[in-house]
Amino acid sequence: DTVGELLAEGAEILNAGNDALELDLGRVEDADSAGISLIFEWLRQAQSQSRQLTFLNLPQSLLSLARLYGVLEMIPQAAAHH
Repeated sequence: DTVGELLAEGAEILNAGNDALELDLGRVEDADSAGISLIFEWLRQAQSQSRQLTFLNLPQSLLSLARLYGVLEMIPQAAAHH
């Protein structure tokens, strides 16, 4: 999927979802800076709708980029489920 497609899918989920949503990124194999931008756009959309959005299973590539950019702490992550 492209970022544009994922942005649209995310908007649909946010519009139809509950006040608190968890987005599992466990099936994402690789991510680049566009993925970081997508996460922050989803967070912006969630905030504009007074919804809480957290992420599960961020891929290593995305974690590494977020650390590099100094924004990892700004991405709400759910505790790992065991």
